[in-house]
Amino acid sequence: MFFKAVLFDLDGTLLDTLADIADCSNAVLRGQGHPVHPLAAYRQFVGDGIEQLARRVLPETHRTPAAIATCAAEILAAFLRHGARTATPYEGIPELLDRLSGLGLRLAILSNKAEAPARLMVSQLLHRWPFVLVRGARDGVPKKPDPTAALAIATRLNIPPHQFLYLGDTAIDMQTARSAGMFGLGVLWGFRAAPELIAGGARMLVRHPADLLAWL
Repeated sequence: MFFKAVLFDLDGTLLDTLADIADCSNAVLRGQGHPVHPLAAYRQFVGDGIEQLARRVLPETHRTPAAIATCAAEILAAFLRHGARTATPYEGIPELLDRLSGLGLRLAILSNKAEAPARLMVSQLLHRWPFVLVRGARDGVPKKPDPTAALAIATRLNIPPHQFLYLGDTAIDMQTARSAGMFGLGVLWGFRAAPELIAGGARMLVRHPADLLAWL
């Protein structure tokens, strides 16, 4: 296999952001008078964008379009105030990014997190590495698993999709990779487990970034 670029998911792949997501979301729920959720529950809440996160955290009796929109806006504002309070790159990620950069691969990020907090996280925690593009959820662009944004990144980098290695921790990421014609590699250090990644179409699974270093 010959790759010229690596496209990463952000949350659960490069950065362990679960506690920050839970803290921000629970603060909003608490402020609205709703019950909060344990940290582990957020492993299943995340991955589909902030609107779906808001829908999932709200009580079923309060999942009206207006309530979801308000909750999503407040969570986004909390993310932007909060920043990377507890988030950190996963163990082995700095070494992986060093190696990939040293090999001359082009690096990019595609997240379903809203673009403003995605860029904030990258600027705070991943600024050492030369990511050519950082893309989050934006109005008018379908979210993953729709391949539109992934294919736009391939076009922008002028690299065919089949020469992209795509790293992600959810079925959504693997479905995106498959639909875009990229090599989907499921990471097991993130938010979801192997059965979901396999069902999503992962071409390969890795348990630690060092496993990928050996493969390269």
